[in-house]
Amino acid sequence: MNYPDWLTKSVANRSQGFLLEGFVPGAGPKDARLVILGEAPGRKEIASLVPFSGAAGVELDKNLTLAGLKREQIYITSAVRSRPYRIQQGINRKTGVAETKYPNRTPTKKEVLAHAPITDYELQTIQPEIIIPLGNIGLHRLLGPKHSITQDHGQIITSPVLELNADQDGYQWGNHVYTLVPMFHPAAIFYNRKLAPLIEQDWTNLGELLHTKS
Repeated sequence: MNYPDWLTKSVANRSQGFLLEGFVPGAGPKDARLVILGEAPGRKEIASLVPFSGAAGVELDKNLTLAGLKREQIYITSAVRSRPYRIQQGINRKTGVAETKYPNRTPTKKEVLAHAPITDYELQTIQPEIIIPLGNIGLHRLLGPKHSITQDHGQIITSPVLELNADQDGYQWGNHVYTLVPMFHPAAIFYNRKLAPLIEQDWTNLGELLHTKS
């Protein structure tokens, strides 16, 4: 998606002082029925400028297939549009030379808030039929910290979503009511293979839901 200059400048200003790299715009049709809201881009996404182009993206594509979906049909974005990283200093085991690495990390609440105007703009522009938050970062951005992917995954939730307040220092509930279906983040399978049956069932159920709504 092409964003207005005022929006990208605003988010850039709000992001000053954070350890964030690059910017990956959301991708997909503006008339998409579904919006997927992830966490934040990683190294591969920053290099390719394509959301979910790394290992988690391979898993996402598998999940979409279970629901009878293709990337071209949906709009994919994330709660933070830049790569959050940390500074890690250590010694290279092979060379014995000191080195500095900049691995990915989970975005902070302040970083999610800094990028809130973009998420608001995307949802207001697309007005999707269904929003799919992937993982707790996306879920908390939309419905607040009282919700949990562990409890809410695969559930159909009808609710307004949180948007930036007038003072731009927190959230308030919006007026538009959306249908949300939270899902485990695709990367969750890398850390807990036991989630596989739950993930497969959730996406299969989503496909059935879409079929009934079509």
